Amino acid sequence: MIKLSELYSGKAKTVYRTDDPEKLIMKFRDSLTAFDGKKKSEAPKKGYYNAQIAAKLLSLLEEKGIKTHFDSMISDTEMVVDAVDIIKIEVIVRNIAAGSLVKKYPFKTGQKLDPPILVFDYKSDEHGDPMINDDIAIALGLATKDELLKIRKLALSINSILLDHLADKNLLLPDFKLEFGRRKGKILLADEISCDTCRFWDKKTGESLDKDVFRFDKGDLVSAYREVARRIVPEIFEK
Repeated sequence: MIKLSELYSGKAKTVYRTDDPEKLIMKFRDSLTAFDGKKKSEAPKKGYYNAQIAAKLLSLLEEKGIKTHFDSMISDTEMVVDAVDIIKIEVIVRNIAAGSLVKKYPFKTGQKLDPPILVFDYKSDEHGDPMINDDIAIALGLATKDELLKIRKLALSINSILLDHLADKNLLLPDFKLEFGRRKGKILLADEISCDTCRFWDKKTGESLDKDVFRFDKGDLVSAYREVARRIVPEIFEK
């Protein structure tokens, strides 16, 4: 497979066209942003750890019957993915109250949410990624009613799989972001599952092991990402 021109460069990943129109290459970078890009930095090996974590968790979901855009890794930081039409809805799954949920609503940080809460945000930098409901999503033409039901079902299934898997790694999953895309009439999980898109807390201490370390200056981000990688992808440390 030959990497061709850049298709898109986001806050932490760059996507490239390939000589196969059905495949793209997604490169994980060491870039860091927070607070809508107002805070920026670089962290050595951050892209590597995220890429390895994402590959492992996407592979796990595939094994459990969840269709994703993941194909293979072609380098330590580059992932081959299926080309999909991204649905402009960010799906946030919340298992434990934290972050904006605590700021906007009368929840307490650490409060368990059972059943989990699903939040839909309109994926739009221009409009500030506002929260939307099904009626707004349908009115904007983002997805059909049936597609929204499918997305909800997939998000909850993914959540159950990840919670079980991470519990064995002594990791809590307070919340995480998912993106979906259309491919050949079917909805697939797209984007990544990593320390950039998830809150990971140590099960015993409650310590943050995710991008909150950078957001709120809680310590060394690289060490936090490395620790999550050590638990989820221990084999990369055995090379």
